Amino acid sequence: MTSLAGKTAVITGAGRGLGAALAISLAEAGCKVILCGRKLAQLADTASTIQSLGHEMPACVETDLADIHSVQATIDTLSKSHTHIDLLINNGTMWLEARDHAYTAAEVLGVINSAVTGTFLLTQGLLPLLRLSSGADILTIGSISGLPNARMQTVSVPFYAAKRAQAGLADGFRQMLAGTPIRSISLHPPYLDDVAPQQPEWHAVQDRQEGERATSKDVVDAVLFALTRPRHITLQVILDADEGGVFG
Repeated sequence: MTSLAGKTAVITGAGRGLGAALAISLAEAGCKVILCGRKLAQLADTASTIQSLGHEMPACVETDLADIHSVQATIDTLSKSHTHIDLLINNGTMWLEARDHAYTAAEVLGVINSAVTGTFLLTQGLLPLLRLSSGADILTIGSISGLPNARMQTVSVPFYAAKRAQAGLADGFRQMLAGTPIRSISLHPPYLDDVAPQQPEWHAVQDRQEGERATSKDVVDAVLFALTRPRHITLQVILDADEGGVFG
């Protein structure tokens, strides 16, 4: 198992939910984390939690993946402040639920641009820093909505399409970077119950039974497993659950 201690990790969507849980857990695993997200106040909350656990106060970078200028500003900031990046966790995507009335152009563009355009441009822009790592990983948090023939369930068509495209991005990077020290890993979670590392519910996840929903802790555990595999192994992970899963 490869250690994550001392690695520099960039996490998008790190202000709340799964992104915050990933950031906290990576810090606990010994990573130096950089928090990216749309709302600095939420990033600051995540950073404070990490510091309260005895870790270095993380850097917070305001990043709107739906705005190409914000994405470029993030690339510029990280390129000036860091000599390399070891882990890029592509977690940030705007959510858009199914509904009867029409979506606005801004909503559709927000979902597509954050999941696809912004994620691609950020990854592309950070590749020079990733190449300077002795062994870097790009890990993209997709969705079961991005799987072939997946049921839409409660997601909107734009979100469904965006996640399909995001899965293509992860696989495209995997093929493009084959033979290099950089891995492109993808992980597709089902619908989740949101639990945080500082909550009692986090530690109770191990007691869940068949038929219960997956949680953000299950995703974090899978991420840590994928990142710590020997370097000759690249994983594409589908997390499923009877409730909220591929067929749930």
